[in-house]
Amino acid sequence: MTLARLLLAGALVLPAGLSAQAPSAPPCQTPASRQFDFWLGEWDVKNPAGQVIARSSITSILNGCVVKESYSLLNGPYKGESYNTFDTRTGRWHQSWVDNGGLLALFDGGLQGTAMILEGDGADPKGAFRSRMTFTPLPDGRVRQLWERSDDKGATWSTMFDGYYVKRTGTS
Repeated sequence: MTLARLLLAGALVLPAGLSAQAPSAPPCQTPASRQFDFWLGEWDVKNPAGQVIARSSITSILNGCVVKESYSLLNGPYKGESYNTFDTRTGRWHQSWVDNGGLLALFDGGLQGTAMILEGDGADPKGAFRSRMTFTPLPDGRVRQLWERSDDKGATWSTMFDGYYVKRTGTS
């Protein structure tokens, strides 16, 4: 096989998007890709009355391209995980939530002011609904997560979950 044919064969098996040149900037390091970093950390999750109801570990994985949450209730078997990533094609954030009850919930959105607002459609025995999660960093270092539901396409909202993420003592 000639050198030209060998080089052509090698080029054909390279995955699309790969090149011999180094990328100009590391992937997932743009300011938009870092917008959800305020949520990173080891957290106690408290209800509005201040009682710790869950633990949550929010980590940056896959070279900083994904923000992963591992959530676990303290008094019960409920566990869930979310995978959050910035989609450079759409300029929006995407979250996939999965739990140990078989739930899959998909959300899209972005930063509005200082809050990350993600929305998605769902269905349950009551019918179709719209869901909205708002993650707001607070001046004291906490993060408030408000999860709401609308049964009328966003005209009115009811609270499904209202929690405050508080950094666990001894964690950064």
